[in-house]
Amino acid sequence: MPNTKRRFFVRSAAVSVAVALGATALAACGSSEDDSEAESGPVSLTYWTWTPGMDKVVDLWNKGQGKKDQITVTVKKQASGDTLVTKILTAHKAGKAPDLVQAEYQALPTLVSNDAVADIASEVGDAKSKFADGVWQQTTLGTDAVYAVPQDIGPMMFYYREDLFKKYGLTVPTTWEQFAETARALKKKSPDTDLTTFSANDSGLFAGLAQQAGAKWWTTSGEKWKVGIDDAASQKVAKFWGDLVKEGAIDNQPMYTPAWNKALNTGKQIAWVSAVWAPGTLTTAAPDTKGKWAMAPLPQWSQSENVTGSWGGSSTAVTTDSKHKAAAAKFAAWLNTDGDALNALAKESGIYPASTSAQLSGAFTTPPDYFSNQADFYTKAAEIAETTAPSAWGPNVNVAYTTFKDAFGKAAKNKSDFVAALTTMQDDTVADLEKQGFEVSE
Repeated sequence: MPNTKRRFFVRSAAVSVAVALGATALAACGSSEDDSEAESGPVSLTYWTWTPGMDKVVDLWNKGQGKKDQITVTVKKQASGDTLVTKILTAHKAGKAPDLVQAEYQALPTLVSNDAVADIASEVGDAKSKFADGVWQQTTLGTDAVYAVPQDIGPMMFYYREDLFKKYGLTVPTTWEQFAETARALKKKSPDTDLTTFSANDSGLFAGLAQQAGAKWWTTSGEKWKVGIDDAASQKVAKFWGDLVKEGAIDNQPMYTPAWNKALNTGKQIAWVSAVWAPGTLTTAAPDTKGKWAMAPLPQWSQSENVTGSWGGSSTAVTTDSKHKAAAAKFAAWLNTDGDALNALAKESGIYPASTSAQLSGAFTTPPDYFSNQADFYTKAAEIAETTAPSAWGPNVNVAYTTFKDAFGKAAKNKSDFVAALTTMQDDTVADLEKQGFEVSE
């Protein structure tokens, strides 16, 4: 995409990558290519990824299509999250980023704003039809460019103890209003039992719920960023959960703790708003309840709606430092659209593929072992994934997420105003963008 179309992503040149993510010095590392190597000859690419078992998947490429095309890919295992983003940006600043990187969707605007990932629309644009619109949009950032190929996704769903819903005479909620009524009804029947908890230790959960409600946290206005973290949709979500916590209809403790695991395993909490990857977590957190859970679509804000948010997911991007953009893009497309590659990713890495064709094939023709009682688990999951709402990420998601954990953590603990916590997120995010040198509109 021409630079004139992406100017609004770029910060003032006076602001360094170190300011963006607190980067520290990093030894130069990355692609081993030199400028004299011919594009028509054998190509060696380096791929930074945290996905387990990726080396086995890449072996399929190296022994098959890669061998035919004389393109060899070497996997370099990395940490995930902000740690990897910082490492990529620091390597890019030295001109030594690898050819390919795994990037979470919310990290792409940061990488784009630092000109660290390339527009590969001309190389992979025809792959669009293999992904749901809301998923593909996460790699375009609402432009004509394509900054990555979607790899895995985390469409959100509602999980509940089928046996205990029956015991307490509860109906699976299809709207958020019904969800609140269900939480209150359960409290009346079993005061020591909670439907679920509001957890302030995972920003991605709240972001996904806001996304489902129609929130647009980062958008652009001309050449300026606009932050809408406290928009009407997000305020609606914050007030909804804050009111439930304040009245004691649900718990207010964080997830992923021994206490949370015990609550799930003993039936003290009987539902969980989560994503398609939940079976893996439940297998560890609540092993004694295997076969007792069921999955349903996320409750809606109105009966006429059918939309979900996303919680997690990543893509494969080609860096601007790569001397073999076309070759790298070819591998990225193969990795995330080829049937054999996707089956291997499911088997070796346990991912839920972004590619719609893969969601009902291979490893996804039978339900997860933990949900062996729900034969249509992946059929439902694929239907839900198609309804994923568009995302709206910006260049400082890390700041917003950090503020969320602090502000909402205090609000959840004190049962105080969640909307005020949302305003704190908004203010901190805007202040950080301005500090970094971005232009921000009101």
